[in-house]
Amino acid sequence: MGIRIRSTGASVGGDSHSVVEHSGRAAREAVARAGIRPDQVGVFINTGIFRDSNTVEPAVAALIQKEAGIGLDYVKNDSHTFGFDLMNGATGVLNAVQVASAIVATGTEHVLIVAGDTHPSLTRSAADAAFPFATSGAALLLESSDDAIGFGPVHFATAPGSPAESAYVDTAKMGTTGRSMMTVERDADYEDRILDVAVEVGRLALADAEPDARVAVIASTPSAEFPARVAKSLNLGDVRLPDLGAGDPHTAALPLAYDRALVDGTLDGFTHVLFVAAGAGPSAAASLYRLPEPTA
Repeated sequence: MGIRIRSTGASVGGDSHSVVEHSGRAAREAVARAGIRPDQVGVFINTGIFRDSNTVEPAVAALIQKEAGIGLDYVKNDSHTFGFDLMNGATGVLNAVQVASAIVATGTEHVLIVAGDTHPSLTRSAADAAFPFATSGAALLLESSDDAIGFGPVHFATAPGSPAESAYVDTAKMGTTGRSMMTVERDADYEDRILDVAVEVGRLALADAEPDARVAVIASTPSAEFPARVAKSLNLGDVRLPDLGAGDPHTAALPLAYDRALVDGTLDGFTHVLFVAAGAGPSAAASLYRLPEPTA
Protein backbone atom coordinates (compact mmCIF):
# COMPACT_ATOMS: atom_id res chain seq x y z
CA MET A 1 0.00 0.00 0.00
CA GLY A 2 1.29 3.44 -0.94
CA ILE A 3 0.12 7.02 -0.54
CA ARG A 4 -1.07 9.52 -3.12
CA ILE A 5 -2.22 13.14 -3.30
CA ARG A 6 -6.02 13.34 -3.38
CA SER A 7 -6.18 17.14 -3.62
CA THR A 8 -4.28 20.35 -2.92
CA GLY A 9 -4.97 23.81 -1.53
CA ALA A 10 -3.12 27.11 -1.62
CA SER A 11 -3.40 30.55 -0.07
CA VAL A 12 -1.10 33.47 -0.86
CA GLY A 13 -1.41 37.23 -0.76
CA GLY A 14 -4.74 38.75 0.16
CA ASP A 15 -5.58 40.69 3.29
CA SER A 16 -3.77 38.59 5.90
CA HIS A 17 -0.21 38.07 7.10
CA SER A 18 -1.24 35.22 9.42
CA VAL A 19 0.08 31.77 8.59
CA VAL A 20 -2.76 30.32 10.64
CA GLU A 21 -5.29 31.98 8.34
CA HIS A 22 -3.41 31.10 5.15
CA SER A 23 -2.84 27.47 6.12
CA GLY A 24 -6.44 27.19 7.31
CA ARG A 25 -7.70 28.50 3.96
CA ALA A 26 -5.47 26.06 2.08
CA ALA A 27 -6.72 23.18 4.23
CA ARG A 28 -10.36 24.09 3.60
CA GLU A 29 -9.70 24.31 -0.13
CA ALA A 30 -8.05 20.88 -0.22
CA VAL A 31 -10.97 19.30 1.61
CA ALA A 32 -13.50 21.02 -0.65
CA ARG A 33 -11.68 20.01 -3.83
CA ALA A 34 -11.60 16.39 -2.65
CA GLY A 35 -15.35 16.45 -2.00
CA ILE A 36 -14.97 14.93 1.46
CA ARG A 37 -16.25 15.96 4.86
CA PRO A 38 -13.85 17.54 7.39
CA ASP A 39 -14.48 14.63 9.77
CA GLN A 40 -12.96 12.27 7.18
CA VAL A 41 -9.54 13.77 7.89
CA GLY A 42 -8.03 11.43 10.44
CA VAL A 43 -4.66 13.11 11.02
CA PHE A 44 -3.58 16.73 10.52
CA ILE A 45 0.15 17.58 10.26
CA ASN A 46 1.53 21.12 10.25
CA THR A 47 5.07 21.51 8.91
CA GLY A 48 5.42 25.31 9.03
CA ILE A 49 8.31 26.89 10.93
CA PHE A 50 7.85 30.65 11.17
CA ARG A 51 4.55 31.40 12.83
CA ASP A 52 2.34 34.23 14.03
CA SER A 53 3.93 36.13 16.92
CA ASN A 54 6.52 33.34 17.42
CA THR A 55 3.81 31.16 18.98
CA VAL A 56 5.24 28.31 21.04
CA GLU A 57 2.12 26.85 22.67
CA PRO A 58 -0.34 25.46 21.79
CA ALA A 59 0.79 23.46 18.77
CA VAL A 60 0.16 25.61 15.70
CA ALA A 61 -1.45 22.57 14.07
CA ALA A 62 -4.32 22.96 16.57
CA LEU A 63 -4.75 26.64 15.69
CA ILE A 64 -4.84 25.84 11.98
CA GLN A 65 -7.28 22.97 12.54
CA LYS A 66 -9.59 25.37 14.36
CA GLU A 67 -9.30 27.88 11.52
CA ALA A 68 -10.03 25.15 8.97
CA GLY A 69 -12.94 23.69 10.93
CA ILE A 70 -11.41 20.23 11.12
CA GLY A 71 -12.01 18.19 14.26
CA LEU A 72 -11.62 20.81 16.99
CA ASP A 73 -15.11 22.05 17.80
CA TYR A 74 -15.30 20.09 21.07
CA VAL A 75 -19.06 19.64 20.87
CA LYS A 76 -21.04 16.54 21.72
CA ASN A 77 -20.45 13.74 19.21
CA ASP A 78 -17.81 15.85 17.44
CA SER A 79 -15.38 13.67 15.51
CA HIS A 80 -11.78 14.23 16.53
CA THR A 81 -8.81 14.68 14.24
CA PHE A 82 -5.37 14.04 15.72
CA GLY A 83 -3.09 16.96 14.90
CA PHE A 84 0.53 17.81 15.57
CA ASP A 85 3.45 19.95 14.41
CA LEU A 86 6.29 18.25 12.55
CA MET A 87 9.00 20.85 12.11
CA ASN A 88 12.11 20.11 10.10
CA GLY A 89 12.61 23.22 8.02
CA ALA A 90 12.45 22.98 4.25
CA THR A 91 12.23 19.18 4.32
CA GLY A 92 9.20 19.12 6.63
CA VAL A 93 6.59 18.33 3.96
CA LEU A 94 8.47 15.24 2.78
CA ASN A 95 9.07 14.19 6.38
CA ALA A 96 5.31 14.42 6.86
CA VAL A 97 4.70 12.38 3.70
CA GLN A 98 6.83 9.59 5.16
CA VAL A 99 4.93 9.74 8.46
CA ALA A 100 1.61 9.84 6.61
CA SER A 101 2.55 6.71 4.68
CA ALA A 102 2.82 4.81 7.94
CA ILE A 103 -0.42 6.33 9.24
CA VAL A 104 -2.60 5.39 6.26
CA ALA A 105 -1.21 1.85 6.40
CA THR A 106 -3.04 1.50 9.74
CA GLY A 107 -6.38 2.27 8.10
CA THR A 108 -6.65 6.06 8.53
CA GLU A 109 -8.67 7.37 5.62
CA HIS A 110 -7.01 10.73 4.96
CA VAL A 111 -4.01 12.68 6.23
CA LEU A 112 -3.88 16.44 5.65
CA ILE A 113 -0.46 18.11 5.54
CA VAL A 114 -0.22 21.89 5.73
CA ALA A 115 2.83 24.10 5.31
CA GLY A 116 3.49 27.81 5.46
CA ASP A 117 5.50 30.56 7.05
CA THR A 118 5.19 34.22 7.93
CA HIS A 119 7.17 36.99 9.56
CA PRO A 120 6.32 36.85 13.28
CA SER A 121 5.48 40.56 13.38
CA LEU A 122 2.45 39.94 11.13
CA THR A 123 3.20 43.26 9.42
CA ARG A 124 4.51 42.05 6.06
CA SER A 125 4.25 39.17 3.64
CA ALA A 126 7.11 39.65 1.17
CA ALA A 127 10.63 38.31 1.68
CA ASP A 128 13.59 40.65 2.05
CA ALA A 129 17.31 40.35 2.76
CA ALA A 130 16.79 40.12 6.53
CA PHE A 131 13.93 37.61 6.41
CA PRO A 132 14.03 35.67 3.13
CA PHE A 133 10.66 33.93 3.40
CA ALA A 134 7.27 34.91 1.99
CA THR A 135 3.94 34.49 3.75
CA SER A 136 1.77 31.70 2.37
CA GLY A 137 -0.12 28.53 3.18
CA ALA A 138 -0.43 25.25 1.28
CA ALA A 139 -2.06 21.87 1.83
CA LEU A 140 -1.78 18.31 0.54
CA LEU A 141 -4.62 15.90 1.25
CA LEU A 142 -3.24 12.37 1.13
CA GLU A 143 -4.95 8.99 0.89
CA SER A 144 -3.87 5.39 0.50
CA SER A 145 -3.07 4.02 -2.94
CA ASP A 146 -3.34 0.36 -3.88
CA ASP A 147 -1.58 0.78 -7.23
CA ALA A 148 1.68 2.32 -8.37
CA ILE A 149 0.34 5.89 -8.29
CA GLY A 150 1.78 8.05 -5.55
CA PHE A 151 4.94 8.63 -3.57
CA GLY A 152 7.89 6.31 -3.71
CA PRO A 153 10.33 5.99 -0.80
CA VAL A 154 11.42 9.25 0.81
CA HIS A 155 15.22 9.55 0.80
CA PHE A 156 17.13 11.77 3.23
CA ALA A 157 20.68 13.08 3.48
CA THR A 158 22.67 15.50 5.60
CA ALA A 159 26.09 17.04 5.21
CA PRO A 160 28.77 17.78 7.83
CA GLY A 161 29.88 21.19 8.99
CA SER A 162 27.85 24.20 10.07
CA PRO A 163 24.07 24.15 9.50
CA ALA A 164 24.52 26.65 6.62
CA GLU A 165 21.44 28.56 7.83
CA SER A 166 20.03 29.33 11.25
CA ALA A 167 17.06 31.28 12.56
CA TYR A 168 16.58 32.43 16.12
CA VAL A 169 15.20 35.13 18.38
CA ASP A 170 18.17 37.13 19.65
CA THR A 171 17.57 37.31 23.39
CA ALA A 172 20.28 39.97 23.81
CA LYS A 173 18.41 42.37 21.52
CA MET A 174 14.73 41.50 21.68
CA GLY A 175 13.77 43.40 24.82
CA THR A 176 9.96 43.46 24.87
CA THR A 177 9.66 42.73 21.12
CA GLY A 178 10.63 39.05 21.10
CA ARG A 179 7.28 37.95 19.71
CA SER A 180 7.75 40.06 16.58
CA MET A 181 11.43 39.44 15.85
CA MET A 182 13.41 36.74 14.05
CA THR A 183 17.06 36.70 13.00
CA VAL A 184 18.01 34.59 9.97
CA GLU A 185 21.67 33.97 9.13
CA ARG A 186 23.03 32.15 6.08
CA ASP A 187 26.56 31.14 5.21
CA ALA A 188 27.93 32.69 2.03
CA ASP A 189 27.99 29.27 0.35
CA TYR A 190 24.54 28.26 1.64
CA GLU A 191 22.94 27.49 -1.70
CA ASP A 192 25.90 25.51 -3.03
CA ARG A 193 26.02 23.38 0.10
CA ILE A 194 22.34 22.52 0.10
CA LEU A 195 22.54 21.85 -3.65
CA ASP A 196 25.03 19.06 -3.00
CA VAL A 197 22.71 17.18 -0.64
CA ALA A 198 19.67 17.91 -2.83
CA VAL A 199 21.36 16.28 -5.81
CA GLU A 200 22.45 13.33 -3.66
CA VAL A 201 18.91 12.49 -2.57
CA GLY A 202 17.52 13.32 -5.99
CA ARG A 203 19.71 10.63 -7.54
CA LEU A 204 18.56 8.11 -4.96
CA ALA A 205 14.92 8.85 -5.70
CA LEU A 206 15.43 8.72 -9.48
CA ALA A 207 16.82 5.20 -9.17
CA ASP A 208 13.17 4.11 -8.82
CA ALA A 209 12.20 5.56 -12.22
CA GLU A 210 11.69 3.54 -15.38
CA PRO A 211 14.04 4.34 -18.30
CA ASP A 212 11.21 5.96 -20.29
CA ALA A 213 9.87 8.06 -17.39
CA ARG A 214 9.15 11.71 -18.11
CA VAL A 215 10.05 13.55 -14.91
CA ALA A 216 9.28 17.12 -13.86
CA VAL A 217 11.23 18.59 -10.94
CA ILE A 218 9.65 20.46 -8.04
CA ALA A 219 12.25 21.68 -5.57
CA SER A 220 12.81 24.11 -2.73
CA THR A 221 13.20 27.73 -3.76
CA PRO A 222 15.90 29.47 -1.69
CA SER A 223 16.39 31.26 -5.00
CA ALA A 224 14.38 31.22 -8.20
CA GLU A 225 17.29 29.46 -9.92
CA PHE A 226 17.76 26.67 -7.38
CA PRO A 227 15.25 24.16 -8.82
CA ALA A 228 16.81 24.52 -12.27
CA ARG A 229 20.25 23.92 -10.76
CA VAL A 230 18.96 20.74 -9.13
CA ALA A 231 17.36 19.58 -12.38
CA LYS A 232 20.48 20.29 -14.44
CA SER A 233 22.67 18.37 -12.01
CA LEU A 234 20.30 15.41 -12.39
CA ASN A 235 20.21 15.68 -16.19
CA LEU A 236 16.57 16.73 -16.13
CA GLY A 237 15.19 19.75 -17.90
CA ASP A 238 11.63 20.36 -16.76
CA VAL A 239 11.03 22.41 -13.63
CA ARG A 240 7.80 23.61 -12.06
CA LEU A 241 7.86 26.59 -9.69
CA PRO A 242 5.48 28.18 -7.20
CA ASP A 243 4.62 31.85 -7.53
CA LEU A 244 7.77 33.59 -6.34
CA GLY A 245 6.46 37.12 -6.68
CA ALA A 246 6.77 37.72 -2.93
CA GLY A 247 9.88 35.55 -2.46
CA ASP A 248 10.61 32.07 -1.18
CA PRO A 249 7.58 30.31 0.37
CA HIS A 250 10.02 28.01 2.23
CA THR A 251 8.14 25.06 3.77
CA ALA A 252 5.22 25.58 1.36
CA ALA A 253 7.35 25.68 -1.81
CA LEU A 254 6.73 22.07 -2.88
CA PRO A 255 2.94 21.92 -2.38
CA LEU A 256 2.47 25.40 -3.86
CA ALA A 257 4.44 24.45 -6.97
CA TYR A 258 2.48 21.22 -7.37
CA ASP A 259 -0.84 23.01 -6.87
CA ARG A 260 0.11 25.63 -9.46
CA ALA A 261 1.17 22.96 -11.96
CA LEU A 262 -2.14 21.15 -11.52
CA VAL A 263 -4.19 24.31 -11.92
CA ASP A 264 -2.21 25.39 -15.01
CA GLY A 265 -2.16 21.87 -16.49
CA THR A 266 1.61 21.94 -16.95
CA LEU A 267 2.13 18.34 -15.83
CA ASP A 268 0.27 16.94 -18.83
CA GLY A 269 2.48 14.40 -20.61
CA PHE A 270 4.66 13.70 -17.57
CA THR A 271 4.72 10.38 -15.76
CA HIS A 272 6.43 11.49 -12.55
CA VAL A 273 7.28 14.45 -10.37
CA LEU A 274 10.56 14.44 -8.48
CA PHE A 275 10.03 16.33 -5.22
CA VAL A 276 13.31 17.61 -3.75
CA ALA A 277 13.48 19.66 -0.56
CA ALA A 278 16.69 21.15 0.81
CA GLY A 279 17.60 23.61 3.52
CA ALA A 280 19.35 24.15 6.82
CA GLY A 281 21.46 21.30 8.11
CA PRO A 282 22.51 21.14 5.36
CA SER A 283 19.80 18.55 4.81
CA ALA A 284 17.66 17.34 1.95
CA ALA A 285 14.84 14.94 1.18
CA ALA A 286 13.47 13.61 -2.09
CA SER A 287 10.72 11.34 -3.34
CA LEU A 288 9.64 10.30 -6.83
CA TYR A 289 5.89 10.70 -7.29
CA ARG A 290 4.13 8.69 -9.98
CA LEU A 291 1.33 10.71 -11.54
CA PRO A 292 -2.05 9.16 -12.38
CA GLU A 293 -2.75 8.34 -15.99
CA PRO A 294 -4.52 11.21 -17.78
CA THR A 295 -8.28 10.80 -18.08
CA ALA A 296 -10.31 11.49 -21.19
